[in-house]
Amino acid sequence: MDNKRAVRISASILAADFTRLGEQVREADSAGVDSLHIDVMDGRYVPNISFGPLIVEAVRRVTSLPLPTHLMIVEPERYIQDFVSAGADAIFVHQETCPHLHRAIQQIKSLGAKAGVASNPGSPLIMLDEVLEDLDAVAVMTVNPGFGGQAFIPSTLGKIRRLRRMIEERGLDMDIVVDGGINVNTARLVVEAGASVLGAGSAIFGTGETVAEAVRKLRGSIEL
Repeated sequence: MDNKRAVRISASILAADFTRLGEQVREADSAGVDSLHIDVMDGRYVPNISFGPLIVEAVRRVTSLPLPTHLMIVEPERYIQDFVSAGADAIFVHQETCPHLHRAIQQIKSLGAKAGVASNPGSPLIMLDEVLEDLDAVAVMTVNPGFGGQAFIPSTLGKIRRLRRMIEERGLDMDIVVDGGINVNTARLVVEAGASVLGAGSAIFGTGETVAEAVRKLRGSIEL
């Protein structure tokens, strides 16, 4: 694919086999993924419960890859410090859970981490208009948050395109992360729409193939 943006892959450990998490992290690292995406769920903002800072600490011990950490939780401000201290390099909060979004972004940055905001499929981009210049990345949710392995929502492609235009019109240097339903069939679509980081879980850890082979196929799907 002829694309000026270097597209990166962020492997979501939510889809990994937790009976051998360290091994799977090393496999993803060796396969050449660019980062390891950590989904934190609280059972309140989203239906599921996943894990907390101890998992970030454990993953940090076996890899030097960036660990962007996605807080799908209420009151994320209470836990940002804990996750950064555990080894998270970037923190994503949801625009829908932060009544003081600018404050949360500044809190993340003050701790030395990159700041990102995640936006649900039904949330308008206008809600990010006043903070876009303060961000390192926006995560466009291409499924409704809370569960891995969901089907991609096609209407989010228009949202990715609109966000890419907003970024370019303002001359910003920031990532568009896509999160949800990313596989060899959808990866090319989101890259063409303007995504620069592919968040993928089941397409890497849940294919029945080796992690290396799954990553190779995912990269190949955007290079044809």
